[in-house]
Amino acid sequence: MDFLLQRHYLARTSASFSENFYGLKRIPVGPRIWRLASYGLPRAQHWRSLLMIIAIPYVKVKLDRLFARLREEDDYAIHLPASSWKRLYKAFLAAYPFMNMSWEGWFLTYRLLYIFGKTPHHSPLLRAAGVRLGNLTPADLQSFEQRSTSRSKTPTSTSVVGKLTSFFANALGGAAVSLSTGVSVGIFFLQFLEWWYSSENQDTIKSLSSLPTPPPPVHLDKSTNDALPRQKTVCPLCNKIRTNDTALATSGYVYCYRCAYNYVKHHQRCPVTGYPSELQHLVKLYSPEA
Repeated sequence: MDFLLQRHYLARTSASFSENFYGLKRIPVGPRIWRLASYGLPRAQHWRSLLMIIAIPYVKVKLDRLFARLREEDDYAIHLPASSWKRLYKAFLAAYPFMNMSWEGWFLTYRLLYIFGKTPHHSPLLRAAGVRLGNLTPADLQSFEQRSTSRSKTPTSTSVVGKLTSFFANALGGAAVSLSTGVSVGIFFLQFLEWWYSSENQDTIKSLSSLPTPPPPVHLDKSTNDALPRQKTVCPLCNKIRTNDTALATSGYVYCYRCAYNYVKHHQRCPVTGYPSELQHLVKLYSPEA
């Protein structure tokens, strides 16, 4: 979806969707090739821009998520990888923070150079695409209007075939304009929903919205109480001495981290009380003796 949207705007406006919204266009660098924005970018700059707009950010997001998941699992020794892959995972966990710092530093350097007028690119991705950003000129706006009006104007014909052709052409033109406007509005709603339901925003949403009163415990009957370990240092799940003590904030019971993590991940509730729970409710405990 994003690929088709960005490809359409690069071909019709020489800019990405967001750049066109703010009245910007991409200008090829190198040999001086003057062309209106309505004609799109040259073939090389067009495909390189698509690569930098879609592929590179997608790979970066996937690497960030992979690093966060592997770091969490490595901290508490959850789902240790096979021995043949263990060194690769360890090397990735050790090297990725430096790679990410270099990546962010690269972008920061370009922004500082752009502020002081030392480079025409504010991002290294623009330089790699062989373009720079500029404002739309009156000639570009006039070209957009001429192209839209030229599509709507078709030579009149007295024949039945000519009238049908003119009717369908006008209908398709109106549908294209409506679709373009609908896509533009829909993209903003999709971006808002993506932000609203993102993992980074879930904590804020839950803090602002009141939680309903939980139902009565469904597991706190006599048989369950008798099944609980009598020693306070024993995990209720594995019935062994706890390792990596972790409390479940929804109920207050303490388990081994691995036991609680696996159970809550698959059942989304407390093993003892049955209260609805999530992984973010796990609280690592550190004893004073440790």
